[in-house]
Formats: sequence, C-alpha cells, structure tokens
Amino acid sequence: MPEQERDQGQKQGALKRIFRLIPGILLCGVVTVISLGIQAAEERVFDHPYIEALVVAILLGMAVRTAWAPSERWRSGIAFSAKQLLEVAVMLLGASISFAAIVASGYVLIGAIAVTVVIMLAVSYGLSRLLGLKTKLAILIACGNSICGNSAIAAVAPVIGADGDDIASSISFTAILGVLMVLGLPLLIPLLKLTATQYGILAGLTVYAVPQVLAATVPAGIVSTQIGTLVKLVRVLMLGPIVVGLSLFVARRRKAGTAKAGDTKAASISPFKLVPWFIIGFLVLAALRSFQLVPDIAIVPVTKTAAILTVVSMAALGLGVDVRVLSTVGGRVTAAVTLSLLLLLGLSIGLVHFFK
Repeated sequence: MPEQERDQGQKQGALKRIFRLIPGILLCGVVTVISLGIQAAEERVFDHPYIEALVVAILLGMAVRTAWAPSERWRSGIAFSAKQLLEVAVMLLGASISFAAIVASGYVLIGAIAVTVVIMLAVSYGLSRLLGLKTKLAILIACGNSICGNSAIAAVAPVIGADGDDIASSISFTAILGVLMVLGLPLLIPLLKLTATQYGILAGLTVYAVPQVLAATVPAGIVSTQIGTLVKLVRVLMLGPIVVGLSLFVARRRKAGTAKAGDTKAASISPFKLVPWFIIGFLVLAALRSFQLVPDIAIVPVTKTAAILTVVSMAALGLGVDVRVLSTVGGRVTAAVTLSLLLLLGLSIGLVHFFK
C-alpha cells in the first residue's frame, strides 16, 4: 500500500506540474500564431518575409512583457517554452541537413566557407569582448554573425546557458541588420561588377537567414539563388560542430570548477553528459538524413515543426525580457554586431573575387 500511495502521489505531482505549464505555453502559442500571421501577410505582399516570424515573436513578447508582468501562474510554462521546446526544435533541425549535398559543392568552396566562419567567430567574439560585452552575449553575437543569424543564436543559447536578456539583445539587433542586408546587398552588384556566381557566394556568406538569402538573390537571377542557397547551407552545417565544441568546452569548465570545489565525482562524468541530449539528437538525425534513412516525405513536416517550436520559444524569450536591460547594452551590442557584419562583408568580398 505505501508503494502504491507513493506512486499515485508521484503521478498526481507530475500531472500538477504539467497543468502548471499550460497557461504559459498557451500564451506563447497565441504570440506565435500572431507572428506567423504577420509573416504570412509579408509573403503575400512582398513574396517573401523581410522580418521572420521568430523575430516578430520576440518583439511581440517583449511588447507584452513591457505592458504586463506575468505572474507565477504563467512563468513556468513560459520558461518551459523558452528552454525545453527550443531544445527539441534544435534537435529536429538535424533532419534537414545532408552531408552528401555539402560534399557535392566542392572541397575548395567548402574549405573557404569553413575558414571564413572560423575567422569571423574569433574576430566577432574578440570585438564584442573589447566593447565590454559579457562572455555569453559575445558568443551569441559571434555565432549569429558568423553562421546563420537568429537560428544560430537560438541553437547556441541553451548550450552556454545564456539568459533571455542576452538572447533578446543579440537577436533584436541581428534581425535589424539582416533586413538591411537584404535591401542593400543587391546594390553591390553593379558597384563591384559581380557575376551571378560571385554575388551568390557573397549573399550566402553574409546574409543571416535562408529566407533572407532567397530574398537577396532572387532579383539577381536563378544562378545567384542556387549558389547563395548552397553556400548558406554549408554555413548552417557549421552550426553542428560549433555547438558540439561549445557544449564540450562548457561541460569541461563546469567539471573543472566542480573538481576545484573538492567534488571527487567530477572526474567520473560520462562523455554522454558532456554533450546535451538535443545536440546528440541533431547529429543522429543529420547522419540518418545523409544515409537516406529519413524519407523525403518526412523532411517538410519535421522542418516546419522545428520552425514553429522555435517561434514559440522566441515568444517565450520575449515574454521574459525586461526592455530596460536591453537599453543598458543596446549601444555596445549594436556596435559589436555592426562592426562584425562589416568585417564579414569585407572578408567575403575578398573571397568572391577569388572565385572568378
């Protein structure tokens, strides 16, 4: 009887915890629906979204948070949406990556893109730290600028334990510059006398999101669009090893800190605990996709599910952000993101002239 009562008590406790999550998740869901509706309206009017739903979600969430502070009734669901749902979304993104498609693009181009990403990670991080930004915020800005904008920020954030304010700061300013890049990059075609291939490489290297790459390259023709998308795909693929490397680095720092504190169990940490579960899932799904064990018919629904969960998580992050915190770091974050993007643009222009 005592065991049955204990089991029943545990089940009831689990149900209570689940029910406590519902209000906050529903609130994030409402913000998500509105954000997706705004993106759909952009697509109808402009044929492509200039501001993605995940950016709209975080801005709407911040607006709601400014006007109203959620009570305890809402916070647990918001926190769950910001962390656990985001981790699931990151894992599902692995199903959209095919290593074979990347290899087919040519080793010289792949190597050039990889070197560019690594250089910009180091430069952007160092620049952010010189401007006085915190380590975690500097990492988010570096990954966002160097890899794939908001998606990289969203994927790296749970690995390094970044808080909502850091995520919102980096995403907000990165989003603004991303839109400006889409609008201004085509102006470089006549200015720099770029061929369709060169412009496609430049767009793929510098524009943050895949939809934004399409928006920036469609006016230049199908060749630029195809090459820009391919280059962007290689950049996105860099997210996997970067996130794994960061997770190992963070885990080892925690392990070292535990050992210094005198915990003899620190040395016995399992290798599987060094890498978060969702990163392992990401790599497994990417491998299955590469070996064609994930059917093509499943890719679209899996990718859409990941995208929607990411928007829900961004809504949750916005709902947890105090705008007053953003105002204290706004100038430095803007400078770090802008200067990093200008350096990336300069490095990329030099690279595209190599590919004549």
